[in-house]
Amino acid sequence: MEILKTLAVALSMGSLAGLNLYLTVFVSGLALRFEWLTLPAPLHGLEALAHPIVIALAGILYLFEFFADKIPWVDTAWDSVHTFIRPVGAAAIALAAMGEVHPVFEVTAALLAGSMALSSHLAKAGTRLVANTSPEPITNIGLSLAEDAIVLGGLSLIAWSPLVALGIAAVAFIAIIAIFPMLLRSIRRHLWFAWRKLKCPADDKKPHAPENNP
Repeated sequence: MEILKTLAVALSMGSLAGLNLYLTVFVSGLALRFEWLTLPAPLHGLEALAHPIVIALAGILYLFEFFADKIPWVDTAWDSVHTFIRPVGAAAIALAAMGEVHPVFEVTAALLAGSMALSSHLAKAGTRLVANTSPEPITNIGLSLAEDAIVLGGLSLIAWSPLVALGIAAVAFIAIIAIFPMLLRSIRRHLWFAWRKLKCPADDKKPHAPENNP
């Protein structure tokens, strides 16, 4: 049962890291540093997150992300850079969470956490691409704040019940895999319209010539 709870923490945190790696690390580190949360023995590896250097670095990077994540197209560029960073960070968190267990469990947890982080990252990045075709910035700001709220709520849920958090993360993972082809088609459609609008802006503004009636 303990190994299952440990795995639940590792995978749930991995899913949240796919949305915002730096906020996940920063808040977790603060909670451990100020003893808002007491770790059970199997999770003592996560105490690395409470190191002042880790907290400071995660906080600075989250500050950059907080602003970049709310500017149309800048958020997409930021997400592109983090396509590899977030899954790798999630795998590192999973390895720390698993502690000293059999290497098979460590590798399995790292692979699963990285995969779940990648799925949530792709859902986030894809949604942002669709939102960026809209000229107003309010959608981006709202999505960014909602993602931060999900991370904070998810961390609270992990602290309360890791197994429940894992269940929700697993359902979200399956849902993302199921809807990803539809999301991909939507992204392609919106990008095509955006490209057409940028390529031929003058054509859209030309008045239509009146038809000659006989």
